Amino acid sequence: MTEFSFACTGVRADRYAAGPTLVFRLRITATGDTPVHALALRCQLRIEPARRGYGSAEADSLTDLFGERARWGTTLHPVQFAQVPLMVPSFTGETEADLVVPCTYDMDIAATRYLDALTDGEVPLLMLFSGTAFTGPGGFRVEPVPWDREAAYRMPVGVWREMVEQHFPGCGWIRLPRDTMDALLAYRSRHALPSWQATVEALLAQTPEPPPPLDPLRALTATTGRSDP
Repeated sequence: MTEFSFACTGVRADRYAAGPTLVFRLRITATGDTPVHALALRCQLRIEPARRGYGSAEADSLTDLFGERARWGTTLHPVQFAQVPLMVPSFTGETEADLVVPCTYDMDIAATRYLDALTDGEVPLLMLFSGTAFTGPGGFRVEPVPWDREAAYRMPVGVWREMVEQHFPGCGWIRLPRDTMDALLAYRSRHALPSWQATVEALLAQTPEPPPPLDPLRALTATTGRSDP
């Protein structure tokens, strides 16, 4: 059986992709001199949040994912980032390949919320590999790539932010139900507003500020007719 090992040597944002995309550079090593005709891989990427520290601002932004910092000893579980296939062409001994990972800026996705909360430093990733290898010196022999093949990599936060800025410069992203989007579009059309930003600002300008909370003692005296002591 051929033994395979994997390492990630770098990552970059794909400047020419239609949507947010990261490209990880993988180094794949196969033991022995037997040619590998093709390698069909399943690649799973996980974020391991317990493998780095966090500033106070980052901790505040991660409260909805992991709770208060005092609970992080039990709540910092791995977060699923992506699962993508990869076909590696023939090689012998060692080769390198690009793992293309489409990403999203949907803030309802746990991985996106996590990445958006980080201000600097690195993202601790664990890459898990499995699949099928086609090997053999004179023909094809089918071999499994075991489930325990993995590679750890620390992705710079700056690469993620660069990718987001390429596709959403200076912007955020929010997902709304279809009926809410239809109502917003109708409002925008009725008022001939030039952009979604103008639409939201117009709606916010019409929303009255909530009244300040009543002082409990004054609320009680107003009800009973008593005066302050």
